[in-house]
Amino acid sequence: MAGKIDSEQALKLLSAFQAGAELTPAELALTVRFTLAEFAKRHPGRSVEIRIPWIGAVQAIAGVNHRRGTPPNVVEMSGNTWLTLVTTGLVDWQQVSASGNKSAIQDLFPLSF
Repeated sequence: MAGKIDSEQALKLLSAFQAGAELTPAELALTVRFTLAEFAKRHPGRSVEIRIPWIGAVQAIAGVNHRRGTPPNVVEMSGNTWLTLVTTGLVDWQQVSASGNKSAIQDLFPLSF
């Protein structure tokens, strides 16, 4: 996820999402990338890869570092599901694909901004 993220704009979009606004694909991508980066900053490490298809992925959470190939701990979900998790901590976990013994990340949410 290279490049500079406009955190001020991302925070405004995150507030709009919380208020029920439907984000455009570009707005969704910006907001998801911002929150992924923030999650990785708050939970440093490389033991779990969090993937939001077509938008981005980060490695986070302390533990055994993953270096190459498919990570042993992967959590994957849609952008809207990710933002709901970030803002409320509550999601339908059937919409989340998780594998590995460190993939239970639900206790790390919601994130406060």
